[in-house]
Amino acid sequence: MPGPTAPAAQHHHAPACACQNTPAPAPRTPLLGLNAGTVGAVVTVGIVLTALLAAVAVTAISVTVAAVVMRSLLTSQRRR
Repeated sequence: MPGPTAPAAQHHHAPACACQNTPAPAPRTPLLGLNAGTVGAVVTVGIVLTALLAAVAVTAISVTVAAVVMRSLLTSQRRR
């Protein structure tokens, strides 16, 4: 028969301190009153300004191409 067995050792750790720490509150960052409506308005204005900038760029390129074509036509007409 097997011999007597030793009882299993039980380890209990005492807490390092009896303090009850509460988590620190999350830092509050001022958002300057930004809400969904304000963000939507800023995004909309950005899209409109980008579209206007693209329209100005396309117009400038078109005017440049038209000026080069007109100059070419005038130059070839003077040579005749």
